[in-house]
Amino acid sequence: MNPTLQQREVGRSHCDVPTHASASSSRFEPGTGMEPLPGSDLTRPGQARLRCELVAGQSSVTSSFATSPLKLLTPRPRGQSVWTCLASLGGGLLAGDETSLDVELGPGTRCFVSTQASTKVYRNPTQRPCSHRVGAAVGENGLLVLAPDPVQCFAGSSFVQRQEIFLHPTAGLVLLDWCSSGRVARGERWAFTRYASRIEIWDSSPKRLFLDSLLLDSEDGPLDSPMRLGRFNCLALLLFLGPALRASSQALLRAIDARPVLRRDSLVASASPLRDGALLRVAGQSFEDVAHEIHSHLAFLPDHLGDDPFARKW
Repeated sequence: MNPTLQQREVGRSHCDVPTHASASSSRFEPGTGMEPLPGSDLTRPGQARLRCELVAGQSSVTSSFATSPLKLLTPRPRGQSVWTCLASLGGGLLAGDETSLDVELGPGTRCFVSTQASTKVYRNPTQRPCSHRVGAAVGENGLLVLAPDPVQCFAGSSFVQRQEIFLHPTAGLVLLDWCSSGRVARGERWAFTRYASRIEIWDSSPKRLFLDSLLLDSEDGPLDSPMRLGRFNCLALLLFLGPALRASSQALLRAIDARPVLRRDSLVASASPLRDGALLRVAGQSFEDVAHEIHSHLAFLPDHLGDDPFARKW
């Protein structure tokens, strides 16, 4: 398999994630006025859009828009980097919610995008569509750090997520995608009906640089069975891409390569080299262990963002 094309799967060989358009038709690039991806109607509920550009040498928010129940909170709208937080009025997604976020970074801009807390997906006994889509374009020498809190699916819930990102050849991307087993304190472990996540990274050709799909479906058998997710309660993917992140990618690969593999360890991590990047996968028995592991590999971010966005969070 091409090392730049990765796929993860548990139970099936594909991820059936609905999309509004093909990659070629949904493409948008910096400097075009940031037309929303097809299907992203800003008059509909649950839509958000953020645009950042260099203003007097600093990254600045030049456009920010959201429709209820989504909110865009921007504690740092200008500086070495822009910080923004995606929040919702109910703290999560109900049956039938379909939310969307579009982000455009102009040349030389840096932006950190996170969430207010874990994205809770409430039970969905009627299995109505419940989804979230992210579309992003990063311009020349730009850096996007997309690091939301984990998705937490309640028992009986169903959730589909799609992320599609276009990078200039000199742009950088740090992407974190993770999910937890649910409300463990209430006895819910991998008790949701279905969870699907698909990530696609493209260059400006567009040529696909990275593809990752995860499907967890209870129809394939109990998710907490020993041959599936077993003792683990949190899964995470951390991706570095771009010339500016080569040193950080190499440091991540060396750190994982030097770590011994212990039988029945509470946390398991593996790393794979990519062209101009690296991919880290983590499975842990607790969210805290996984969060600590991720934070340790993001210690370089303050140099790019001007501060540590996780210092007071995890």
